[in-house]
Amino acid sequence: MTKPIPLEEGNFYHIYNRGNNGEVIFYDEEDYQRFLKKYIQYCYPALDTYAYCLMGNHFHLLVKVRTEGERRTLIAKDPFRGRDPERVHHLTVSRQLSHLFNSHAQYINKNYERTGSLFEKPFKRKRIDHRNYLKNVIQYIHWNPQFHIAATDFAEYPYSSYQRYISDDSTRLNCDSVFHIFGGSAKFIESHQKIALPPGDDYTFDLN
Repeated sequence: MTKPIPLEEGNFYHIYNRGNNGEVIFYDEEDYQRFLKKYIQYCYPALDTYAYCLMGNHFHLLVKVRTEGERRTLIAKDPFRGRDPERVHHLTVSRQLSHLFNSHAQYINKNYERTGSLFEKPFKRKRIDHRNYLKNVIQYIHWNPQFHIAATDFAEYPYSSYQRYISDDSTRLNCDSVFHIFGGSAKFIESHQKIALPPGDDYTFDLN
């Protein structure tokens, strides 16, 4: 088995996984909402989130790993998290994601009377080095419900970040950076009208 690539500070990653043997990991509205709440609790301090999509038997995340300086700044702004500022030294992405997955697995196993592993291991990840690649993955993640026939229109699917981007609701997504990448909110919406191809590696423009 190929060893998973490390999740390094300051880099972008497409993180995704599915239920063990393709099993369901979200059964109803409460399951989706609880996963998102736990994601904020465990992963927001470590990951800057650019896109997400939760499907019945799998999920996608597009994130940038926060640097220690970014984590310190974030915790300093949050009195609750700031009670233990030294915890930033022990905050690793893999550990926080493990907390998230274990929490969700325990919840699903208890609520739906199942046993054993819920997710495939290890979770999948791809590093993103190019701007065009980054844009394509964001669009691909938002289009995922339509690809899998979970929605006739991806824009109406309730468990992806797309609706957060086109609404005025408060969000912990990095909207400013995403709109900048696409050239503004109007260009973001316009770009999403085109079918997003599965992510590939043939991109030529770096993120600088």
